[in-house]
Amino acid sequence: MDGKIQHKMEVDYSLSVDNLLASIKPLLTAGNFDSAIEQCISLEKQTRTASDAISTGRLLEAIVEILAENSQWARLNEHLILMTKKHGQMKQAVSKMVQKAMEYLEKTPSEPIKLELIEALRNVTEGKIYVETERARLTKELARIKESHGDIEGAAAVLQDLQVETFGSMEKKEKVEFMLEQMRLCLAKKDFIRTQIISNKISTKFFADAENEDLKLKFYNLMIDLNAHDSLYLNISKNYWEIYNSKSIQEDEQKRLLVLRHVIIYLLLSPYDNEQHDLMCRRKLVKDMEKIPSYFDMLKAFTTQELLKWDDFCKQYESALRAETDVFSKKGDESESETRWCDLHLRVIEHNIRVISGYYTKIRLNRLSQLLDLDVDVSVFYFQ
Repeated sequence: MDGKIQHKMEVDYSLSVDNLLASIKPLLTAGNFDSAIEQCISLEKQTRTASDAISTGRLLEAIVEILAENSQWARLNEHLILMTKKHGQMKQAVSKMVQKAMEYLEKTPSEPIKLELIEALRNVTEGKIYVETERARLTKELARIKESHGDIEGAAAVLQDLQVETFGSMEKKEKVEFMLEQMRLCLAKKDFIRTQIISNKISTKFFADAENEDLKLKFYNLMIDLNAHDSLYLNISKNYWEIYNSKSIQEDEQKRLLVLRHVIIYLLLSPYDNEQHDLMCRRKLVKDMEKIPSYFDMLKAFTTQELLKWDDFCKQYESALRAETDVFSKKGDESESETRWCDLHLRVIEHNIRVISGYYTKIRLNRLSQLLDLDVDVSVFYFQ
């Protein structure tokens, strides 16, 4: 029962329910479902008063079935709310009724009727922990419908209200599925802060199970989109590395090598620090690097204390870099690809400055500009 005091069943009405459900079949066949509903409601009052949750649940399911099968959608919505509000209504019975009604969501004749049923069920389940999972599923479907009509803001808003990570009755996998959907919609409306907050609620240990690989790939692809917004190249490289180590990717050489190319490119784009340098050295040891020799050569160039001439670098690698991935491709967002290309040039300059600093304690600006292959004015910019 709703309330703090739980009553044991006083009378078992299971036989009475069996007899009633059998007796109303002729009424339903004759189309007299009003009388059938009335008889169910009459007995439901008795079963509810006697705290027979199982029998009450069966009767509520029967009412839902009768109304839905006879296309009485408006009355169904009314009865869902009415039967829930009955004095002393039991949680188990309400759960059964809600679950039965949800079976008819895909059988509704039109989207407006489906939306009305969803709204009625959301009203019934609001604030009730024992049907929180059902409410979450209803909300997810509502968000899907809103998105299908182009209402990204509305879809994200209704889904964000769900704190599924706190739901005790929902399985871990379904929780992650919901949070990934929340992330996707937040990204779609460019709410990057909320996307980051939601992503922090997902433990990556969950993805260690091979059965969850589809969710793992979805998660890291969403993280790539999130990190791309702030040009967090090292994070993107790590995201691709997780994808690279996924079973389905490892089993497909074409996909595997494409992902590895992205791992390397974003690693090269990352600003230099100890972690970035360590990862470059580690990635050189990956066996698949033999199959993409130009990327191995780039890693080697960036981890060797020798100057890199930008013009020579472009002649040797630009065509492959622009053609083999979408990172520098001009087919998509050209401004973003050119920004990344400029960042790569900057990484080459920074590499050269580190090399020069290893050989000089003092150097004239003209000589520095010559070694960096830059105009004097540009060289000054890097030392302001």
